Amino acid sequence: MAGNFAGASVKNYVHGLRAWHIIHGVEWNIDKASFDTIIHGAERLQPDRARRKKRVPFTPDHISKLLQDLDPTNPFDVACGACLTTSFYCAARVGELTVPNLNDFSPNVHITPANVSTATDRNGFQTTIIHIPRTKSNQLEGEDLYFSKQLGSTDPDSWFRNHREVNTPGPSDHLFSYRYRATRRPLTKSAFLQRVNKAAKNQGLPVLQGHGIRIGATLEYLLRGVPFDAVRVIGRWKSDAFILYLRKHAEIMAPYMQPELHQDFIRYTMPPVQCECSPPTRVSTVARCVVHSYLLGIAADRAYLLRTSLSAGTRRPSAFSQRAELAVKDT
Repeated sequence: MAGNFAGASVKNYVHGLRAWHIIHGVEWNIDKASFDTIIHGAERLQPDRARRKKRVPFTPDHISKLLQDLDPTNPFDVACGACLTTSFYCAARVGELTVPNLNDFSPNVHITPANVSTATDRNGFQTTIIHIPRTKSNQLEGEDLYFSKQLGSTDPDSWFRNHREVNTPGPSDHLFSYRYRATRRPLTKSAFLQRVNKAAKNQGLPVLQGHGIRIGATLEYLLRGVPFDAVRVIGRWKSDAFILYLRKHAEIMAPYMQPELHQDFIRYTMPPVQCECSPPTRVSTVARCVVHSYLLGIAADRAYLLRTSLSAGTRRPSAFSQRAELAVKDT
């Protein structure tokens, strides 16, 4: 198989073979080191034709032009517009907001109006929450999607409200179902993507793949300066796997490479860390010492310096912390 198929295909095949051995109680004699080496070799030998091209991300400007092709009074177009904007600003998978086929809808698996709620923070900002009963990564409890009102024509809140007014889905209907003649249809993934692709062609835009919506959302939030950890929460990633989706790395990383020019930006976007140093006179709100700050050039620790004198701790500062404190006073 190596040299003829993609490395991921070989990996999945071998994992399936290993699972068969485990299920049937047959001994699997390949140790982890050997297994990893085999997979690494298969990945290195995969042919060029098996390499998947990077998906082009959707952008707010691209989506705005797509929406211009949709009729705000047509039930199907309204459902597609609401689904498109919601999936983008929720960084959701298209399959999470649609159904595979018309007869596959189940309120126990797919989203319904009963799964929608709102939350308001202390500043009065409202967020819409959509609970997905079952997702790819959580089959038992499901997961929540979030979106808030946005500026411009791609605002998911206005499209979502218009959809519910035009199509009036019932509590047990598919959330993005639409009126079709005398009946109601759930929005299927294929119908949604076909309408999006048709809109792209009508507007003279490139036809992008559906997963580009999730990739584009990741890129958009990062370009806005949203913290990496917050983006991971929005997209519901359990690890840093979303970094594979990154595009425009230079634009995203530029502020972090010039900390002296973007202190306020970094202070907001890069979450501080807990350190184990003894507490000196000056501390940040989260990190315990002045050593871990961008002002001293220690970018790896991702903490910022709060120039406020706080009461000193009972423990004696380390020698390195004392030197750092002198360096800060000289700035």
